[in-house]
Amino acid sequence: MTPAPAPSAPAALRGHIVTFRGNPFLMPPHDALVDEPDGLVIIAGGRITHAGAYDDTIVHLPPGTTVTDYRGCLISAGFVDTHVHYPQLPMIAAYGEQLLEWLERYTFPTESRFGDDAYATTIARKFLGELLRCGTTTAAVYCTVHPQSVDAFFGESTRLGTLMVAGKVLMDRNAPDYLRDTARSGYDESRRLIERWHGRNRQHYAVTPRFAPTSTPEQLELAAALLKGDDTLFMQTHLAENRAEVAWVAELFPDSRSYLDVYDRAGLVRPRSVMGHGIHIDEHDMCRCHESGCALAHCPTSNLFLGSGAFRLFDAMDARRPVRTGLGTDVGGGTSLSHLQTMNEAYKIAQMTGKRLHPVQAFWLATQGGAQALHLDDRIGTVAAGMDADLCILDPNATPLQALRAQMCDSTADVLFTLMMLGDDRSIRATWVGGRLAHDRDSGGTTGI
Repeated sequence: MTPAPAPSAPAALRGHIVTFRGNPFLMPPHDALVDEPDGLVIIAGGRITHAGAYDDTIVHLPPGTTVTDYRGCLISAGFVDTHVHYPQLPMIAAYGEQLLEWLERYTFPTESRFGDDAYATTIARKFLGELLRCGTTTAAVYCTVHPQSVDAFFGESTRLGTLMVAGKVLMDRNAPDYLRDTARSGYDESRRLIERWHGRNRQHYAVTPRFAPTSTPEQLELAAALLKGDDTLFMQTHLAENRAEVAWVAELFPDSRSYLDVYDRAGLVRPRSVMGHGIHIDEHDMCRCHESGCALAHCPTSNLFLGSGAFRLFDAMDARRPVRTGLGTDVGGGTSLSHLQTMNEAYKIAQMTGKRLHPVQAFWLATQGGAQALHLDDRIGTVAAGMDADLCILDPNATPLQALRAQMCDSTADVLFTLMMLGDDRSIRATWVGGRLAHDRDSGGTTGI
């Protein structure tokens, strides 16, 4: 097994801290925002020990600790991606299809290569390097049907020290022969992977039926059997992404009330379950998500690229029954691993549906909201004492156009808005993982990649 990095040395970061004390969909955004223009974050043992105003916090700095100066930049919690497929990185931006045709023409042939250990490791390394370059420190990741794809991914994540959630895709029907498992082999392989990786070196396992059409009822029931008795395991799948897909599910599972009900009957709707997309679901299913503690992953670039529809974000966040919701890049259906670009498209979708996505709400979704969606908000998603030191440093002057626009900003919210409208990977000055500098834009990129 890949060894984890050695414990990180004490460190401190000085800059403009931006984080959250609450959900800005359920309270005024300016009340939810924690905004410290001259802040200090002190790190020891991979965790934040102190975070606050520089003058108040410097008294807690251990002697000899180096302070990295990020003044002029924002210090945020690392971004959390709640839905993404690492094996699809080589086929990002594949032209011309909607979901079901796109899977057959591009996705399945690409995923066929991941039975090769060396190839899987190469793509896992590139994928994780791209995530760090985009400021993302945790993701819920789909591997392929091949156990080797999971070993490659978790091995690379362990080497970098990133906190990741991932699992082997389960598919025992309606997929090419070269990508199908069986209900029993999928169960057995997943069980071995859980024993090998789950809860070790910041790696977490997600039982991963791809979506209802590619799993028999028996496979879905065995997926639930994997989860039984272990509340720390995750479950991830797709839900109601595309209208043709929804109609297909209704044909395959005629006794179920809805697409979500297919998973519910199998025992898969629970805390730490993350449903990708959830575009075409009704109020009954929104309520079921709320009461069960399962989450929805909003994937705006993918939903636009594949013509799938507009996720009803503000319905999901209704104060009467808020649903845990995070952002997902969904690469390769999505067009960028950058959460800044993802927020950009989420804003536009909201505008088209008659809503205004406040920048504080958008950044909350990308950090604390994503952490809550994964039930990991006790560890990540917030810049505060006791949290894992997974941090993203945002540069609002990264490009000449951003620097020009920044001169007009009169509030932190306005700075955040310009970042989500004009920013991309160039706006990520640095990424810290477990108290270690994992990516530095200005000195050669990602450490160890």
